[in-house]
Amino acid sequence: MPILKERELDQGNIKLDLRQYFTIPNVSNGFVAWLFGATGPLLIVLQAAEKGGLSADQISSWIFSIYGMAGILSVILSIYYRQPIAMAFSIPGAVLVGTALAQHSFEEVIGAYMVTGMLILVLGMSGIIHRMMMFLPVPIMMGMVSGVLLPFGIDIFRSVSENVWLNGIVLAVFLLILSMKSLATKFPPILGAIVAAVILLPMQGSVDRQELSVSLVKPLWFTPEFSLAAIGELVIPLALTVIAIQNAQGFGLMKELGYQPPVNALTNWTGITSIINGFFGGHSACIAGPMTAIIASEEGGPKEGRFAAGVMLGFFMILFGLFAPMAAVITQWIPSSLIKLLGGLAMLAVLMNSLQVSFSGRFKLGAITSFLITISGFQLLHIGAPFWGLVGGLLASWMVEREEFRKGTYR
Repeated sequence: MPILKERELDQGNIKLDLRQYFTIPNVSNGFVAWLFGATGPLLIVLQAAEKGGLSADQISSWIFSIYGMAGILSVILSIYYRQPIAMAFSIPGAVLVGTALAQHSFEEVIGAYMVTGMLILVLGMSGIIHRMMMFLPVPIMMGMVSGVLLPFGIDIFRSVSENVWLNGIVLAVFLLILSMKSLATKFPPILGAIVAAVILLPMQGSVDRQELSVSLVKPLWFTPEFSLAAIGELVIPLALTVIAIQNAQGFGLMKELGYQPPVNALTNWTGITSIINGFFGGHSACIAGPMTAIIASEEGGPKEGRFAAGVMLGFFMILFGLFAPMAAVITQWIPSSLIKLLGGLAMLAVLMNSLQVSFSGRFKLGAITSFLITISGFQLLHIGAPFWGLVGGLLASWMVEREEFRKGTYR
């Protein structure tokens, strides 16, 4: 099966001059998505690396691979499919890796990365993943997505309580622009929030001005070692976090916003990228749910042009990967509460839409079960709550709402 396949676009409706789509809303959405991915998720990777006692050069190479490769693929795939595609890395996977590094060598863990990537690639090329996504009822899937996104919405107000002056004004600016319909169509509210934050941070002295040395990354090449113990511990949980948690979120969000994501092809690419990442010390790649929510949101303008936000996201991620030695310092410049606020505001419209899709149609019991399990944080066998949300939602619907499955169209 060709890797770049399932290209869903009407060539007659695509103009040759792609520059028209790089609008202020798409650039700002790409930036906010990058900012989200370059802060909290990176800190999880740094924590995992610390558990493994990795050197600064090993950590820089790891950061380079997971951000640089994801950035390159985000640019290429977004342009090729004309859809906003956010490639990233598995955040739950980083947690699993941190645990494994306490018991196995880095090379043995990298060997498990490789096997995971090959398993994901085989499943993608087999077509199984696409058939699974077709079978999964949309309300149940969106119940899981809503459960994943809900904490980001709650964090909007938690962040204000953490820093009333800074985050309160930023939120007020966002709401003010949003209330002015004529202005909001030309000047995205999230961009106004970013501008307000940039102005206010130095005034409040919130920026941590650590000494910064500008240096490019020097990627390392790692030779994997294949340990049955490391493979047994990591491969299945890593593959599940990519396919059933992270990719499922991204695909669900894209479908909700009117896109037809090429499920098999993107699964193939997550497998290939996972293998490539491993040679440079990076772990499994995936389609990022929250970042997809930001770049694919309706605030980006016409649906056919939102792929430009994916391109901008990729551009920022490539730069971030190239300057990986600076990454850990950069993430400490901006208060974590402000990152939570901006991320929550950027995903607010998507959260509203996903809640509506989850509970306004069929499979209501399955949707609420999926939603509640996901937000509960329930974990079993080292597998996160979103996966069990899907499983629980399906089981609940199959037991109580079986007639909905007999109707055929899982909407």
